[in-house]
Amino acid sequence: MEFSIRPATRDDCKDLARMLRELADYHEITECVTQTDLEQDGFRENPCFHFFIAEVPEQHKSKDGYTKIGMAFYYFSYSMIYSRSISLENLYVMDEFRGKGVGKALFKKVAQEGVAAGCREISFIVIHWNKPAFGFYFSQGCQDMTIEKGYHLVSCSGAAMERLGRS
Repeated sequence: MEFSIRPATRDDCKDLARMLRELADYHEITECVTQTDLEQDGFRENPCFHFFIAEVPEQHKSKDGYTKIGMAFYYFSYSMIYSRSISLENLYVMDEFRGKGVGKALFKKVAQEGVAAGCREISFIVIHWNKPAFGFYFSQGCQDMTIEKGYHLVSCSGAAMERLGRS
């Protein structure tokens, strides 16, 4: 199947929002997802995030008429172990295009971006029940840090973060 991977532009934000909603539906967390201004946050002088778009030619568009069929949503971070790091927030490929190399190409593009920026790690979260995602990432040489090192994701959000930030 023919597809291309490219850096996103401001014009891709509508499709990014669509794919983030589709991913939230898959994870059954639609009600939890609140999106701020993707255009503002992703395309300002110091953007909060970056993303790549996977796109097919018009003749291969989805059954719903989309040519933008996948995305990798990432940002740069810093780790005391690896120093420069790239964090993959979301990797998504529409159902009908999975298993065709799109996800692997997106993941590879994020890795290339990280290497070019001097990063030594890609970090990301996989929900415990998503066995296909674990299989995919393990096949790329990734390891489960919860099992390997005992790390756990801990979060402070919503009202707790507001209280903490105001005290």
